[in-house]
Amino acid sequence: MVPLSVLDLSPIVEGGSAAQAFRNTLDLAQHAEQWGYRRFWLAEHHNMPGIASAATAVLIGHVGAGTKTIRIGAGGIMLPNHAPLQVAEQFGTLVSLFPGRVDLGLGRAPGTDHAAAYALRRTLNTDPEAFPQDVMEVMDFFRTPQPGQAVRAVPGGGLSVPVWILGSSTFGAQVAAALGLPFAFASHFAPALLDEASRIYRERFKPSDQLKQPYLLLGVNVVAAATDDQARFLASSGRQSFASLRAGRPIPLPPPSKEWERDPSEVPGVTQPTRVSFVGSPDTVREQMAAFSDATRADELIIVSHIYDHAARLRSYDIARNQ
Repeated sequence: MVPLSVLDLSPIVEGGSAAQAFRNTLDLAQHAEQWGYRRFWLAEHHNMPGIASAATAVLIGHVGAGTKTIRIGAGGIMLPNHAPLQVAEQFGTLVSLFPGRVDLGLGRAPGTDHAAAYALRRTLNTDPEAFPQDVMEVMDFFRTPQPGQAVRAVPGGGLSVPVWILGSSTFGAQVAAALGLPFAFASHFAPALLDEASRIYRERFKPSDQLKQPYLLLGVNVVAAATDDQARFLASSGRQSFASLRAGRPIPLPPPSKEWERDPSEVPGVTQPTRVSFVGSPDTVREQMAAFSDATRADELIIVSHIYDHAARLRSYDIARNQ
């Protein structure tokens, strides 16, 4: 069986609040730990009324304090929004609080729109091509401080913080391969370059102190329920939310709707799917996940279940773990 993990966006549902989203996030993490999921990651997004995980490191601390053994971390921290020293200090703090449990996934996208990116940074004069250098700077702050070193991450220096590269293109694959780091590909929302990025990562991987063999984690959407019909209905919330986001009008996660049981922008066999999604009964989802794992040779899958009702979301993850 392929190891499974959870990627949570801490969704704010229509009529709900961030406080409720945080309670649900912790409840999901506690269930995921009980069910044997390997890790529980949170993702950085900004200016999105349906996602509460903007202060990602803070929320990771909340989850860490309410769990005991499951790995916790970021999938990921959007590095253009942060100085490398800040990232090293935040995750040095988390590792000090929860030793041996913390992952740091780094991405080069802003995780938001143009206006919010400016509000975060006060400038947009950043070079996306400098991402590899920024990653190495973060990693340098985690190394044992040297005599005369002018700037140190306190806490952070000398601590073991596994670093991951996140991406949805071949660029991230190349960075992860060159640095000898595990690679998490965002096939749950951008699968177009999955095959090419996977090939590049595996072929060009160079062993490092952190990792001797390539390790590929793939994001997938899963909505599982008792029947295929029930699952398709539940999945309509995520379809509405994703369509609004693509249209530039992000919304809180809406309740399910019969009108959205199929995304009208995706015609099977005609348009290319914009997400990797497994929707259906336990048997349906099990077959879909197994076929995808075999085809991609993924080392691990990380699951997003964007479901309006929290109890239904828990049931979906409970079903998925039995793939």
